[in-house]
Amino acid sequence: MSTDTFEAWGFFRAWLRNPLRIAAIAPSGAALARLITSEISSDTGPVIELGPGTGAFTRAIIGRGVPQTELALIEFEPKFAAALRTRYPQATVFRMDAARLSSIELFNHRPVGAIVSGLPLLAMSPLQVTKILAAAFQKMSPGGGFYQFTYGLRCPVPAKVLSRLGLKAVRIGGTLANIPPAAVYRIHKIEQ
Repeated sequence: MSTDTFEAWGFFRAWLRNPLRIAAIAPSGAALARLITSEISSDTGPVIELGPGTGAFTRAIIGRGVPQTELALIEFEPKFAAALRTRYPQATVFRMDAARLSSIELFNHRPVGAIVSGLPLLAMSPLQVTKILAAAFQKMSPGGGFYQFTYGLRCPVPAKVLSRLGLKAVRIGGTLANIPPAAVYRIHKIEQ
């Protein structure tokens, strides 16, 4: 069995156990991984990935030049977290709910340049989304971006939440080569 087939089968089994938490029946494809990481480079600085699952975006982030030592992976699903620790031994892997992001310190208190999210925000309450984004931007350097994909037609973060937190979402692209097709948004602080 190929690695991709093995990952897809494991992902599907995790979805069967908890469809609302996983929210997709297959891991993200290479086209989506390229798109969501397209603005990340070795100059970005530390990167946090929320909900890395089987690591499709993780591989793309590392492929953009971000060393594993500059990568923190926040994953709730125990089997995914264990696999990520094995595949990326130099990255910091936390097996926890992303809503608890504010409770941990990363990178010796250095701000991160980007956060890549594979979280199913559309399946979360506005309160959960607010908590995750507020914590994310507390850890972000000025000008940093929060990258989120969606299978929907618009940004998965409600406009009220964006407004309350002083954030703006910009669609950076979409891909039909993913199953299902997806769009990516860069969420950033509105400059005062």
